[in-house]
Amino acid sequence: MPRSNRPRRPVSGKGAGPGKRGAGKKGGGNVPELDLERARAGIARRESAPDGEWMVRTMTAKNAEKTYICPECSTAVLPGVAHLVVWKDDHLFGAAAGLAERRHWHTNCWMSRSYRYR
Repeated sequence: MPRSNRPRRPVSGKGAGPGKRGAGKKGGGNVPELDLERARAGIARRESAPDGEWMVRTMTAKNAEKTYICPECSTAVLPGVAHLVVWKDDHLFGAAAGLAERRHWHTNCWMSRSYRYR
């Protein structure tokens, strides 16, 4: 017999004692505080440059957990240092290939890179 994915509910009064009413409903518990820093970090923005279209996502210091090499200055982006994750949006082989080739840049290295084109 196939299994049912519907939650089992007590039949009008059976199994629902005086202290159990509404225990599984929404809004019954404490609501966790919204972490604005985490919410802002997850959104990628699109940037246009003479060398193409880029997707840029901010990585906060709290979320930076690994060491990466910045492609601009060839030095390490250390854990605990806020930086940018950048990938090509108009990649020749599609968006998935661009995302697979993403790189971690120092924020200053990424910002100063655009001055070469002026």
